[in-house]
Amino acid sequence: MKLAAIDIGSNAIRLQVTTTITSKGQLHFKKLEYVRFPLRLGQDVFNSGTISAAKKSKFKKLMRAFKILLDLYEVNDYMACATSAMREAKNGADIIKEVQEELDLKIKIIDGVKEALLINNAISSFLDKKKSYIHIDVGGGSTELNLLKGGKKIASRSFKIGSVRRLEHNDSPVIWKNMSKWIKEKVADSKTPITAVGTGGNINKIFDLAEKAEGDKMSLAKVKEVQKYIRDMTMEERINDLQLNPDRADVIIPASDIYIAVMEWAGAHNIIVPAVGLKDGIMQYLYERNTVKEKIKFS
Repeated sequence: MKLAAIDIGSNAIRLQVTTTITSKGQLHFKKLEYVRFPLRLGQDVFNSGTISAAKKSKFKKLMRAFKILLDLYEVNDYMACATSAMREAKNGADIIKEVQEELDLKIKIIDGVKEALLINNAISSFLDKKKSYIHIDVGGGSTELNLLKGGKKIASRSFKIGSVRRLEHNDSPVIWKNMSKWIKEKVADSKTPITAVGTGGNINKIFDLAEKAEGDKMSLAKVKEVQKYIRDMTMEERINDLQLNPDRADVIIPASDIYIAVMEWAGAHNIIVPAVGLKDGIMQYLYERNTVKEKIKFS
């Protein structure tokens, strides 16, 4: 079965096509295609409240290209999810409607709770059900937080704090204060140490720069050390020496500020980085939608 996920974020837009393989009783998602395009919708939305005509034109061209790839790969099912920038844009719903009418490509604008739910499903297999975690997913426009205990989610919240929003100085001190209060209140009664779980392209890159192996934990001190290392570099050095994409080189510091703050407020001394994200959660959802007897819906 071939499945496709489209993640329309505030900093970049991604398409992944996979085929499902079951071997020795284990389900695997084999990547057939992955495209990441740095169309920073959040830069428009967080400053003016709308997606500009230029960005709208590029977005529609990109969706046309993605639709062609879906057809060429003959995918059995797909889901396209738009997050913070699109849901906040005054013209977001109109653009989505135009894409559906012109390209027959359906896009769902999802809220922070549904975004967190999808991502949380993708990380569940990496967690020890006997331990407590705070899952931190930092996007361009929002940060999704999940508190997990005993293998169950006990609290979830989305905050309008993200890497692009912070880069553009559109992050509110009030929301930072609310996030700090929420975290401290939720972890206050925890009787076990809390480990952070980080998802998002920026924490993946920090993990790589820390030269950690898959499955390793990364300490809060190491996150700060890598952040300082990057912060001391010029943009040119980040792009040339660290081989960061330009749209990663400028947001990695604002993003790391968020991971560090959440870890400090939660009292998490270590973070694990499973290298999965929204697209992986979408894949898991699509697989379940096409295999379980009672079809599940995602409204």
